[in-house]
Amino acid sequence: MRFVVVGLGSMGRRRIRLLKQISDAYEIIGVDSNSERCIQAEKELAIKTASDLDIVLDNYKPDGVIVSTSPLSHGNIIKKSLKAGANVFTEINLINDMYDGNIMLAKDKNKVLFLSSTFLYRSEIDYIYQKVSTNKDNLNYNYHVGQYLPDWHPWESINNYFVGEKKTNGCRELFAIELPWIIKVFGDIESYEVLSSKNTGLSVQYNDNYLLLIKHKNGNKGILAVDVVSRKAVRNLEIYGENLYLTWDGTPSGLNVYNYEKKVDENINLYTDNVDKQEGYAAFVIENAYKNELETFIDMINGRDAARHTFEEDYKILSMIDEIESR
Repeated sequence: MRFVVVGLGSMGRRRIRLLKQISDAYEIIGVDSNSERCIQAEKELAIKTASDLDIVLDNYKPDGVIVSTSPLSHGNIIKKSLKAGANVFTEINLINDMYDGNIMLAKDKNKVLFLSSTFLYRSEIDYIYQKVSTNKDNLNYNYHVGQYLPDWHPWESINNYFVGEKKTNGCRELFAIELPWIIKVFGDIESYEVLSSKNTGLSVQYNDNYLLLIKHKNGNKGILAVDVVSRKAVRNLEIYGENLYLTWDGTPSGLNVYNYEKKVDENINLYTDNVDKQEGYAAFVIENAYKNELETFIDMINGRDAARHTFEEDYKILSMIDEIESR
């Protein structure tokens, strides 16, 4: 199979590493207008690179295009790739202004249009879903996810990539990451209340922290705290009800269920194989789920499996984030 990875920043290079792990027989070309990134990718990953996507699409005829550029550029790259007859995998988009056209184009071309939603491919989320969905009672949850924005990419200024922009800001990205799995696990959202503000001196033109009080249609309730303020990178989840108490700190070893008969926390280890971890990232950032969703994309190209999060579902979530930010 042939793949083109568009965007050779940290995420694009991650996708290439994982494609090589899946099969060393894949042919991979990286595309980036930044010549320094092309040189870095060639040295690190032993691939060919190019600067012009149009030429690559015309000459290379890829089976799949993986879009790992800044979110504001995704729509046009997706459209161009679909028109060229390629299946498309894209990182989270954060804006939905070209969704309708690209969804229809993918259907007309009979091509896979796959949207990354990495947490839905985490083993811990599968486990939490099973515990919550089989629980007979309504549940409450508290969930805080946050990390100080300059620590996301300490090698570059926040003004040099998309999280510094209001349209694609850091809190918006966290909502886009977390809401798909929250809705899957706890159910469709009926209503919510929002508190937000700017608590830092960061040079960004958007609120840097949000508190949501969420009511789900099935009776579950939750408090979701999202921010780019926390100096410690955290993902802290607490779920509680009459027959379930579960906590997770976002790491492979941090999932616990309280055994109320024995009065002890029981650690749940879901990783019998090695956890794939890249140096320099927070403890809860592991490669396994990124690989799982790429494998699902490839299976879909070959007529197997289905995506866990669709463009149609994401359209609704991005519209909800628009509303959250406007309150």
